[in-house]
Amino acid sequence: MTEVGKLAIPEGFQVHGDDSMQVPFVSGSARFDAMTIVPCSMGMIGRIAHGYSDSAIARAADVFLKEKRRLIVVPRETPWNLIQARNVVTLLEAGADVIPAIPSFYHRPESVLDVIDTVVARVLDHLGLEHALVKRWMEPKSFL
Repeated sequence: MTEVGKLAIPEGFQVHGDDSMQVPFVSGSARFDAMTIVPCSMGMIGRIAHGYSDSAIARAADVFLKEKRRLIVVPRETPWNLIQARNVVTLLEAGADVIPAIPSFYHRPESVLDVIDTVVARVLDHLGLEHALVKRWMEPKSFL
């Protein structure tokens, strides 16, 4: 909460506590296509990489890996030490997608939101979701 302030959760959106295992996405029998952890701390990456399922998030990530479902983690911390780098490699070898929160600048962003959108766009691309957050490379200008 320190980094983003108060989290605004839309009305009707179901919220689960991270200390509860009574949630559907921590079971392999529940069908979910993908999971994304944004941002993902290096501590969480380490727990996932070593199968330490001490929370709903870590357990769900463990389930997504064992069920060969799409798991995307977005580490925000830098620089990495050797242990953290090895944990990231372990997740890659286990089948996770790792998309560091590194924005791109070639489209000349004009605001902090534009910079953030470059990372969000990459995540959405990996999920196979259509979006218009950023201009694609070599995309022709629209004629409005």
